Parts: sequence; structure tokens; C-alpha cells
Amino acid sequence: MTAHLSRRTLLGLAGAGAGAYLLAGCGDGKSDDPDAPQAVNWWHIQNTEPMLPVWAAMARDYQGAHPNVTVEIQPLENEAFKAKLTTATQAGSPPDLFQSWGGGVLKQQVDAGLVKDLTDDVRPWIGGLLPAAVQPFTIDGKIYGVPFDVGMVGFWYNKDLFASAGVAAAPTTWAGVLDAVRRLKAAGTVPIALAGKEKWPAHYYWAYLAMRIGGLGALQQAAKDHNFDTPDFVAAGDRLKELVDLQPFQKGFLGADYSSPDGQAATMGNGRAAMELMGQWAPSVQASSSTSKKGLGDKLGFFPFPAVDGGKGAASEAFGGGNGFVVGKDAPTATVDFLKALLTADNQRRAARTGAVLPTVRDATDAISDPNNKIVSETLASATGFQLYLDQAYPPAVGQQVNDSVAELIAGSKTPGQIVKDITTVAKSQ
Repeated sequence: MTAHLSRRTLLGLAGAGAGAYLLAGCGDGKSDDPDAPQAVNWWHIQNTEPMLPVWAAMARDYQGAHPNVTVEIQPLENEAFKAKLTTATQAGSPPDLFQSWGGGVLKQQVDAGLVKDLTDDVRPWIGGLLPAAVQPFTIDGKIYGVPFDVGMVGFWYNKDLFASAGVAAAPTTWAGVLDAVRRLKAAGTVPIALAGKEKWPAHYYWAYLAMRIGGLGALQQAAKDHNFDTPDFVAAGDRLKELVDLQPFQKGFLGADYSSPDGQAATMGNGRAAMELMGQWAPSVQASSSTSKKGLGDKLGFFPFPAVDGGKGAASEAFGGGNGFVVGKDAPTATVDFLKALLTADNQRRAARTGAVLPTVRDATDAISDPNNKIVSETLASATGFQLYLDQAYPPAVGQQVNDSVAELIAGSKTPGQIVKDITTVAKSQ
């Protein structure tokens, strides 16, 4: 993340225009008088169907009930959002309400005094959310953000392409993944779609392999010691290189975006590749990016990232994260109330019914209708451990170096041993 949703795309989605949407009302927005005109500046990354109009509708509904409040919406593509937010936070002027994945990036914003402590504001209702979803937004026991979506990364696959290549069942081991890749290639099918240009989708492979080989403890220890130059992280690169050496990705993958018309999601959605490793938003982005705007439908399947033989990590440990919102330091008083409105069970159900969001409010999980989303939700609910995306869990410079280094490994310009030294150098500088 990236995604990440890409993450990261999370739900990092691209396509529609990113102009500001000004929704009815007026006012300059910074008064503490709840009845005074207030303007809430809201940046989010749901800049395509299906969530773009849903967020807009929720804002209109809120304004209908609060005529003194204006919600100014700025939808942005994932990477554009991160760049614009960096500029705003460096200037000390964050938006009032904005997308966050929690973790190390949020901690830096907290340390810089850029975001509000929401602990007291959300105490009456935060208990209705899944605890695992709130965790990345909790720093030193205080809550600085509220997640609207939670999920995990796993393999999405085309059942028809698997069947035609003689891959009878979803792999349960890394060796099984490599075998499936060989069979798919032999059948003339592109095994894996990858957005090499954006880097964060590739980091999922190295991160998951590190988890499966070293266990969650290895990732936590690396964060504590600022050291990735260990046998487990080198082995993760070695296992990833096994995959890369099979040349499993689509032609031109190093220049491919995630959600452009010829990107990773579209390659899957148009049936031109058999697998992608992506978060819970993958089906909706495949659909919106595909020529049919429908994606694969019931041809699409999901399986968790498999175990690595001899590894210390279990296949029941999940890697992923949640999309959430945090409140800028100078936000008007209506901002937290608007955030609360977005997280009502009814609004969470509206989001869940799009198929693009796995709700964080417990009472809204009954709105998950897509079979694959149900599988993701159930897999996540039974997870024995959880790791946030590395480019969000670690300080931003470390996360960026992870993404850059994994890209270099996949491009063949650096070895597994070299990338862990590069990442360690940056980690020790933080």
C-alpha cells in the first residue's frame, strides 16, 4: 500500500474525475457553535463506481438533516490522494475528514499534532465495531480514526481458467501455487496479473511470504529492532524469486497500473489472467475496470495465501487492513458527527450492498451478499493473527522502501539479500 486498496486501493480505485464535489449549504466552517454554518472538507479514495455515488448520497442525506452543514467532497485516486495529503500535512493543514489505513502513517500524523484524538467522542458507539478493525487506528490506547471497511489480502482466481489448465483445487501450499503457475503457463494462460508500476500490489507477496516463513513475530521483531536482514526475510525473497523466475505475469506488467483500463484489475476482470493477489475490494474493481463492467461473476473464486512448507507462520494468519477516516486538527465540530453518521448500521449496510466494502459495524454484516465477500469475511473472522499492510504498519519511509525493494527484486535488479539490507538501512535511519 499498497494496498495497497490499492488499498489500498486500498479501496484504491482509479478512473472517475477527482474534482471537488460541493454539496449544498454554505459557510466557512470553523465555528464551535453547532448551529453556525460549517463546511466539512472530506477527502476519500472511492473515486469510481460503486462507492463514489454512495458516499455522495450519504453526504446529501446528512446535509438534509443538518442544513447548516456543507460537505465538500474531494474524491481522489489512491496514489494521487497520498501525494496530495503529504503536501497538505507538511503544510500543517490537513483536510477535515480524510482516508486513513492507520498504522505507522497515522502515528506520524498523531505525533505531529495533525489529527484529533477521537477517544471520548466515539466511546458511546465504537463498541459496535469489530475490535480487529479498530486496532490499526488505536495508538497508545487512544483512538484516532474510525474504520468503515475491514478485510484481507488473498488470491482471487478464475475458476474456468484453473479448470481448463487442469488445476483441480485451490493451492494450500506455496509449492502448490508454483505448480498451478506451471500448469497455467503450459495451457497458454497468463497465470498472474500484476500492477508492477504501482509497487504496492507486489509487496503483498513478499510480506505474506515473510509472514508464512517467519510468523507474525518476525514482522513485529523487525519493527522493534529496525532490522530486516534476517534469514526469514531473505527466505521470503528467495521464495518470491522462485515465482518471478517462472515469468508468471502479463506482458508489460512492469508498466501496468492497478485500475486503469489495461491494468491489473482489468486483466483479471476481462479474463486475461488466472490470478491476482489483492484485497477484499478486488471483485468490485475488476468489475468497474472490465470492458463489460461486470467482471467475472460466479467464475471468480478466492483462497487464502497458503502455507510455506517448514514455515513458522500459519495459513490462518491474515494480512490486510481497513479503510477508515481520521479528523484533521482544525476540523469543525460537525465533522465527528458526520463521521458517526457514516458509521451507522444502515449506512454501513448501504456500503456493504455495493460489494466494495466489508462493514466494520457488527450489525451490518448481514448485508454481505456476495459469496466471495462472505468467504473473505468468514476467513477474517476465524483468523488466528492479523498483520497490517507493511507500507502502512511501518513508518512511511520504511514502507516506501519495502515497496521499492520488492519492485527491484521482481524486476531482477536486486537480490533477496540486497533488498533486506536496503530496507534495514532505511529502518535504522527512522
